Amino acid sequence: MKSARWAGVFFLLVTATGWALNWPAMKILLREWPPLFSRGVAGVTAAFLLAIVALCSGEPLRVPRQLMPRMLLAASTNVFAWMGFSTLSMKWLSVSEGALLVYTMPIWAMLLAWPVLSRRPSAEGFVSLALGLAGVVVLLGGQGFAFDAGKLVGILFALLAAVLFALGTVITRTPLPIAPITLVAWQVGLGCAPMIVLGLLIEHPHFAALNTAGWAVLIYMTLVPMGVCYLAWFATLRHLPPEVASIGMLLVPIMGIVAAALALGEPLGFREIAAMALTLSGVALALRRKRQGKEADA
Repeated sequence: MKSARWAGVFFLLVTATGWALNWPAMKILLREWPPLFSRGVAGVTAAFLLAIVALCSGEPLRVPRQLMPRMLLAASTNVFAWMGFSTLSMKWLSVSEGALLVYTMPIWAMLLAWPVLSRRPSAEGFVSLALGLAGVVVLLGGQGFAFDAGKLVGILFALLAAVLFALGTVITRTPLPIAPITLVAWQVGLGCAPMIVLGLLIEHPHFAALNTAGWAVLIYMTLVPMGVCYLAWFATLRHLPPEVASIGMLLVPIMGIVAAALALGEPLGFREIAAMALTLSGVALALRRKRQGKEADA
């Protein structure tokens, strides 16, 4: 049992590290390619690779027709909104701003469960909301909230990513009865293909703009965050309880912000550290509340 737990911790660290490094990687790639197109190309390529892995693992790729509406909803909220809008926000926000805003998702899920599922937040839930909002205020208040239009657009996209992913989580309470790798391949493919179309129509990418660093980042985004990390996440869930794994994923914004400070020279001072402590404390409380709600339903 102890060896299985340590294996789970190892896979969790692999997942968190890969997803965390994707935040500064996106900032580098956005210097050369537009956000929707770059994320779409990486995602669709990763979906094909995951489909091959699923076949090699003996998983069927066919999805029953009656499950396709739920699959499309999950792809829209979990991939198109979550990945697409969070990547768009990086055009105007720093990694610390974007990551912390996006990772408030569990707080919004807790709040949306009130009107959708008639599950009123407890006093602890409202404390988590207060902590999360306090962290955001600390982070964004450094300039006295004197934002230009671009900054406001970035904040809007980051919050939309969090809120829409949270809404999808609340609406689709039961998991799709589809093998895990196949499920991710379909969701990523269906969610990222529209990004390529929109990118070609709106962003007009210059295909020859990528230099060596850009290609390296694109390959990393395809293979690691959308490939290796998803496989490691499934392995994590086989060895650790879901609530432990979810809390452990709070390492992602922390590691991403530190990596951006080291690689890109983004600020990492008392304000950023205080914002991380406040926001992620609120998220941790919301995750705890979510777990208690599931136990009550059971």
